[in-house]
Amino acid sequence: MEKKKKKFRLWHKVLLGIVLVVLIGGSAFRIHMRITPEVHESYNLQVMGEEGRKIPANYSTVYMTTDISSDGLLSAYDALGVTPTGNVAVKLSTGEAGGNNYLSPKLIKKLVQKVDGTIVECNTAYGGSRSSTAMHMQVAKDHGFTDIADVDIMDADGYKVIPVENGTHITENWVGKNLENYDFVMVLSHFKGHAMGGFGGALKNISIGIASREGKARIHTGGESTNFLLSLITNQNVFLESMAEAAKSVSDYENKGEKMIYISVMNRLSVDCDCDSSPAEPDMHDIGILASTDPVALDQACVDLVYEAKDGKSLEKRMERQNGIHILTYAEKIGLGNRAYKLIDINETKGDDDE
Repeated sequence: MEKKKKKFRLWHKVLLGIVLVVLIGGSAFRIHMRITPEVHESYNLQVMGEEGRKIPANYSTVYMTTDISSDGLLSAYDALGVTPTGNVAVKLSTGEAGGNNYLSPKLIKKLVQKVDGTIVECNTAYGGSRSSTAMHMQVAKDHGFTDIADVDIMDADGYKVIPVENGTHITENWVGKNLENYDFVMVLSHFKGHAMGGFGGALKNISIGIASREGKARIHTGGESTNFLLSLITNQNVFLESMAEAAKSVSDYENKGEKMIYISVMNRLSVDCDCDSSPAEPDMHDIGILASTDPVALDQACVDLVYEAKDGKSLEKRMERQNGIHILTYAEKIGLGNRAYKLIDINETKGDDDE
């Protein structure tokens, strides 16, 4: 029996590897053949002022600490001044089996338990160790998440259709059905690179992350299909714009964003996603923890910090290859949030050594 399990796991990893190679190759093809990557500009108000650029009337606030610890995470949360009420969902990635860059349960335990949250996820569309509820729950257990809180795979019983207001590519978003059971969503994201999106942060976490398995495929194909493989021939900007539209639909569903907060951890900054079972080792330093009530401003701030880093070239190239900045441009255009932000340093106290 043990030999059969080992053989199954081996073939599972081989098949997942093949899928990822095809996806990476396909996404690289579509970006280089059809899209000219947008040029990065910082939207930090201070930088914009120093460069003599016009400060927009609308901007958001992003809080930041370099204290990457459970106490630092609590400080970032407290800075937002928002207290979740009712049944709180904590949306994060439990990470692919074999990977090790997902948010550490030790790091997030205090915060998750402070809000009495339930960790929520949805099954993956590409296969892998989280493509079914049973396997997904096993990975959550193996990675230590079930030790700190209840875990809910929200599409275990199917999906719920929510509207996409004025959607260009998708007119409805298929999210995990159990989203309807929660009164508030706290979004904990591990900021990193991504083979298809360029980067993964708050916007990806609430679009692809909250979509059901079928819903994920629809976003990847611009609303055309539930066949994930067709994402290989979907225009890259259509995919990015579909993610932004899906993210806005979730925000709209949660009382126009009033029932959501966002916290992103910038550590273990690999060019690969936590959905990769064998991600590239990070070749840049950890940066900090950022928090905002605006997911667009939060992702923009994370991107800007990568570009400011002297050792962020690898991640920059990954974002540019997939035109990752376009999701920020489009998300602002459709009214999800502001790219411009005021960065407030909350680096006042030293925390513990959680990682």
